[in-house]
Amino acid sequence: MTDLSLVIRPERPEDAPAIERLHARAFGPGRFARTAYRLREGAAERIDLGITASVGSFLVGSVRMGPVRTGATSFVMLGPLAVDPSFAGRGIGGTLTRAAIEGARQAGEGLVILVGDAPYYARFGFTPVPPGRLSLPGPVDPARLLWLELADGFSAGASGLVEARGASL
Repeated sequence: MTDLSLVIRPERPEDAPAIERLHARAFGPGRFARTAYRLREGAAERIDLGITASVGSFLVGSVRMGPVRTGATSFVMLGPLAVDPSFAGRGIGGTLTRAAIEGARQAGEGLVILVGDAPYYARFGFTPVPPGRLSLPGPVDPARLLWLELADGFSAGASGLVEARGASL
């Protein structure tokens, strides 16, 4: 990563408007039609697991985690991960992803799932969900449904339809 005087810190409630503007710049209006966004509708974010990146007073990156479940098994879903297009390719996304994973681990989460590019997320330890184990409430390319087990054996209890759940914090 180039020297940007980048500040990585936990998300705060007052960051919400800047994060929404970042999502609009990074993803455009089509983001609302994606299955991952539809899954998050009406679900509370785990703000305690959100991480932001800023250069000066400009928010240039954000990653959030949302509480999800399959039956009685609760875990978190990483996303959205957004980096301002003018700051792309500088390692900000990777820095945010590592910080979010570590935050989830420290919070005692057992599993993180996401919908994303397998080659990109493999460097953080994510692997494709085995066929038939998890499904989302909408179309998703099965090769893009990934998971990272944070607690040994936790994924054995995760199967079925993934649903949003209320935040625990």
